[in-house]
Amino acid sequence: MPGENELLNNRYVDTRGQVTEPVDFTRAVIEGLAPGGGLFVPEHVPSFSLERICQLAQLPYAQRAQEMYRAFGVDLSDEKLAAITSEAYGENFDTPAICPITGLADDIYMLELWHGPTSAFKDMALQCLPRFFSASAKQLREQGLLEDESMILVATSGDTGKAALEGFRDVEGVSIGVMYPDGGVSDIQFKQMATQRGSNVMVWGVRGNFDSCQTGAKEVFGDAAFAKQLHDEYRIALSSANSINWGRLMPQIVYYVSAYAQMVADGSIQAGELIDVCVPTGNFGNILAAYYAREMGTPIRRLLCASNENRVLTDFINTGTYDISERDFVKTPSPSMDILVSSNLERQLFELTGRNAQAIAQWMEDLRTTKRFRVDRDTFAKMRTLYSADSVDNQSCLEIIRETFDAEGYLMDPHTAVAYGVATHLREDGVPVLVASTAHWAKFGNNVYKALHGISLDEPLPPEVAELSGCELNRLIAEETGCSSIPAGLSELDGLPLRFTQVIDSSEEAICSAICDFLDQERN
Repeated sequence: MPGENELLNNRYVDTRGQVTEPVDFTRAVIEGLAPGGGLFVPEHVPSFSLERICQLAQLPYAQRAQEMYRAFGVDLSDEKLAAITSEAYGENFDTPAICPITGLADDIYMLELWHGPTSAFKDMALQCLPRFFSASAKQLREQGLLEDESMILVATSGDTGKAALEGFRDVEGVSIGVMYPDGGVSDIQFKQMATQRGSNVMVWGVRGNFDSCQTGAKEVFGDAAFAKQLHDEYRIALSSANSINWGRLMPQIVYYVSAYAQMVADGSIQAGELIDVCVPTGNFGNILAAYYAREMGTPIRRLLCASNENRVLTDFINTGTYDISERDFVKTPSPSMDILVSSNLERQLFELTGRNAQAIAQWMEDLRTTKRFRVDRDTFAKMRTLYSADSVDNQSCLEIIRETFDAEGYLMDPHTAVAYGVATHLREDGVPVLVASTAHWAKFGNNVYKALHGISLDEPLPPEVAELSGCELNRLIAEETGCSSIPAGLSELDGLPLRFTQVIDSSEEAICSAICDFLDQERN
């Protein structure tokens, strides 16, 4: 087990073995993606004793995060780290608890991760990452290790885009461009991005689905000639705010460790009692964070992976084969999970193989070229000891929203409903389940209204409802249910001008051209 000083100097390696010398946290954050397409992970996962975990409940959330970041080797000063966490987790959240926990029936607890400025769980990380990014860039420049300014390129299935735009807007030395699948996000999600304030931001709709966006972004990141063009013409280097960036994933680990401490402090569980964690999963980052929390010492028994009808992860966990070669992409009520290529699975497989970079590189190449790969028997066995998986179909998702509201008076969004449904399917008697509640219901008012009124997904809304804007529909739902606390950031959208409506192709050439056009506009 590494000593404390070694952990404080924790550095980062990449999952495909192309980085021969580990890098500091600041470098890993600025680069985002490792050369060769791998993902950065810490050399050592810190270990917290049960006593230390439980003591976190005595601290404000910002200080809980600070203590854990230090253990992961964040190479910024104590003063800078304290400033980052206090700014990231402060009055920008609508509750001092930051991510409160609500208990429902049958020992199921909802970890509400949507109390930040954009009403989605992505705020838990993306209020921190821009501050990490800015401080890291400044420190590297002072050390003579960084010359270029940065361009953040983000592919989003809905929530990451707005959270990243809000976090990086008007950050000095950084531009940000976000790509979302045109027609593949909710009306509220579209308006959140299209009305984004800030002088350094850009948003593009992309023809295709989220995987088209993500694949296009990866191709751009891997284009050495385009990287040279950006450096030569703009003095810009690309980076990412997706969960492929360790600075995005690490803050997500905090809320699982913190939640366990809070559950003990609240008397919901006894110290040392095992819990299961259920996460609605698309790109695998959120549930991977729970895995790392478990590895740190949090008493988590099993990880319950909840899929919607795009159940590629459920099938993989149950079979050991990841196959998208003949899989249809399905639009669902939970669009942020409509993903077939789950980028963060690479980190999980790296850990389960004993950090076998050669195996990871081969599997990822197989996925790129044949659209499928199969893990070895030992890796599959380890996966099965950690994970259980199930999926919820579209109609069941809507029924779960209605049934839970009728029974508990608790209104949830469709992504949370998927996780709640899987939690009730897979839970075992006597084992509390912590469910990651990932978005405020008002981000998906259209489908929430259908759920509450027993309207199937394929049926149109009544004409008098269909003509309402997303904000108007949310107000109607609030009146009908008594759930009147619609966040200000969602209720004001109708009054804001649409700034970004451009739609581009998903090809690497189209994305590169759009980036250059944006950078030219910024400079004129």
